[in-house]
Amino acid sequence: MSVAIRVIPCLDVDGGRVVKGVNFTNLRDAGDPVELARAYGDQGADEVTFLDISASADGRATTYEMVTRTAETVFIPLTVGGGVRGVDDVDRLLRCGADKVGINTGAIARPQAIAEIAERFGDQVVVLSVDARREPDQPSGFGVTTHGGRRSAGLDALEWARRAVDLGAGEILLNSMDADGTTAGFDLAMIEAVRAAVDVPLIASGGAGTVQHFVDAARVGADAVLAASVFHYGTLSIAQVKAGLAEAGFEVRIERPIA
Repeated sequence: MSVAIRVIPCLDVDGGRVVKGVNFTNLRDAGDPVELARAYGDQGADEVTFLDISASADGRATTYEMVTRTAETVFIPLTVGGGVRGVDDVDRLLRCGADKVGINTGAIARPQAIAEIAERFGDQVVVLSVDARREPDQPSGFGVTTHGGRRSAGLDALEWARRAVDLGAGEILLNSMDADGTTAGFDLAMIEAVRAAVDVPLIASGGAGTVQHFVDAARVGADAVLAASVFHYGTLSIAQVKAGLAEAGFEVRIERPIA
């Protein structure tokens, strides 16, 4: 039996508000995270992902409170990332109501953190967030970045994904920093390359602008498709994306008639 393609809105949170820009710059306010998460749950989203893009001490406290409020009102899986460095951070977020936790820079700094989190909570909790862009000097042509894509981590994206899965990452969130916020389409070559490298679920992120873009990502191996701008600003609805995926022959989870 085939597994349904998941459609996931992503909420980039800064100071308790959802923001969105292009390539992580020129950020615009997009609303209250809890209200947006509730609306997406009502619209049929399969999951919601929160990324705390500032993750300062104050930002982290804000995130804990936001996760708690969201978990009390939204009844779909919730993934939270940003500033996660180890078991203690994950423990706190899970206690606040997160179902899965994304780790990015913390894992690059100390890869063993992935193994420690997976051993404590199970690999299904660990989502490795990979902010990748085209880097010709890397063996695969794709490199890992940090700081919103502004710094190269000096890692090949495929090698890093493989290593993280070996350490216990249960899912990969692959974000194309070149495509992020452009609405020009996912980086299909990157998705296809990472899909061939790992056997855990792969979430495609970065560049969605049309329903066809989501279909294209699923065709090259994405198990889930994630977007922000097109959902936040009403360009597309969850239902439209699911209808397009279904029409293209993919299984999707539908709890109500698609409008």
